Amino acid sequence: MRVHPRQELLSIWKAVVRNSLRNKTWEWGGRDGRNSISDAEQLLCLLLPATQVDTFRLERPDETSEAMITALRPMGGATDIAPYLIGLLREYFTTYSDKETGTPVFAGGSYFKTRPGVEVTKDQVELSIVDSYSTSMTLSLATLGFVTVYEPETQREQVRADLQDLKARAQVRLSAAMIGLLRSFTVNVFTADDEEGRILYGTINQSGLPARAVVSQLRRELRETIASFSNVTIGSGNAPEDLAQSDRLFECGWSWGVVANAPVIETVEDVGRQPDGIAIDKPYLYFTVTALDAIEDLQSERTRILNLLNEEQLRLAQALQLRYDLTRSYWAAVATFGTGRWPVEDIPWRTVDDVESVYFTLLVTSLAVKGLARERGSDTELSRIGDVLINLAERARLITRPLKDDPMLLLHVPGVLLNLEGTETVGPPLHWPITEFAALLMQRTHAIAGLLGEAQKRSELIDLADRVWDHLGRRRINDAPGQGLWDQPSSAFGGIDTHYDLPSWYYTVRVVQALVAAAKTVVRPTLRSDALHSLALDLLNEADHLFDKELLAGSIDGRGPLSRELQRVRADLLRARELVSSRPGTSTALTIEALQKLDQLENARKNVSED
Repeated sequence: MRVHPRQELLSIWKAVVRNSLRNKTWEWGGRDGRNSISDAEQLLCLLLPATQVDTFRLERPDETSEAMITALRPMGGATDIAPYLIGLLREYFTTYSDKETGTPVFAGGSYFKTRPGVEVTKDQVELSIVDSYSTSMTLSLATLGFVTVYEPETQREQVRADLQDLKARAQVRLSAAMIGLLRSFTVNVFTADDEEGRILYGTINQSGLPARAVVSQLRRELRETIASFSNVTIGSGNAPEDLAQSDRLFECGWSWGVVANAPVIETVEDVGRQPDGIAIDKPYLYFTVTALDAIEDLQSERTRILNLLNEEQLRLAQALQLRYDLTRSYWAAVATFGTGRWPVEDIPWRTVDDVESVYFTLLVTSLAVKGLARERGSDTELSRIGDVLINLAERARLITRPLKDDPMLLLHVPGVLLNLEGTETVGPPLHWPITEFAALLMQRTHAIAGLLGEAQKRSELIDLADRVWDHLGRRRINDAPGQGLWDQPSSAFGGIDTHYDLPSWYYTVRVVQALVAAAKTVVRPTLRSDALHSLALDLLNEADHLFDKELLAGSIDGRGPLSRELQRVRADLLRARELVSSRPGTSTALTIEALQKLDQLENARKNVSED
């Protein structure tokens, strides 16, 4: 791996603090101004490494490394960093709560866009969106974990009081975000003869089968999923009864916000008023993937070990997990349907509303991998998804040279524009720009590489991730005020003229997520090659035999230099034997060095005997 996650994350930490902390005051907002998502992303640039990478922990000041303290020096010394972060988090949770009722605010704010020359209305600015629910869940869980570990480490009364206040605010926001996601889930049912149905079976029918056969086979593969919709009893997403009819197809996932007519969820949590929904009752791939990633944080090992969820949140999490499983199984079945070429391999992906994009293919690979990971997919299946990612990197001009006036550059600037259907009821139609392609592709590549058990394919994917990182490195802002952060696409693509001074927290946090994924790849166990393992055992057997001969010759007797050298050889061989199964390459290196020493000892012994 050419990218060094630790050094790069430290560099980002320094850049975040340098950009945000000016004249001892924390400056919120970046290129797109302040909103509930952007401010959370700004904090997550610091908190994601601190809560997901062991060497970046900040909760125990006595164990914080000097490199981390140096990177965050403007915040203070080792004992000052955690209280400073706590103050920032309290400010965030306070800012994005209604000042009168305390109800958490999940507005998209300045991230909402509309056509040029048209103003987004005040009602639209305040619309809640799935991106805010998902980001808030990740931030709240990171905050609760940070507080739980740090609280026993501090004796300052004011800090302990601040911790209790922060914990309460984070719990409320987490519960509200979970409820928001439960009310944004949707199941879109249609007949095989509808336009949506024809597009769906046209997308998945890679073998040219009759339409009726395709519909029948897909429903057979999804029969357990269809039956499980009866368990969706709270929030939105209750599938209509006619889904059981043989000509019905469907798709499930998350809309861009609370769907129209979504019922209010009864809860004992004091989350305030649950807003009426206006979002179209159909799923978006982008918001579906975003929601699933956040739900995975709910089920993470850290969340369970630290016991971060209260009893009511466990109930809500169970309901979200059901939706996660239904969505994962649906999209895994659709993406890998059939016995020949998979639909996800037929690039670009075509959605049922008849829109095509290589970005949608990237999102579908994410959903497919979640399904394969849960079902313990084979290396062959995962490798096929890896090949799709390589193809996508080439098409998106991440590892190949763009053409003159290349239309693929629109994927990066202005990005994919998602029309938020339903927003036209309270103002002009809004859209949601998505520019994350390169960073997301690197993150997903590391995710698949970490699941592979075949060393060569894993190496191939890590090499792809390195090449994408080279591309991302060129997109780093090189001058103030956003120096060291992202995103400057014009530095990587000559055909893009747009130049930015301020950082995009939306893009920077996605780079951080990609580097965290790379760090997790590094700490995974080394893959064992059977051929190398066999060679290591053969070398060890020869070395053990030669070592025994030296013992028989009496070379270890006494305290002379030959004896000391043989003792070192013994230690090397013992270590090589310990590593032969898990790290045969390292075992081989140790054994070869031991064989060289044994040969030198044999020659030395012969020379002594001849003299």
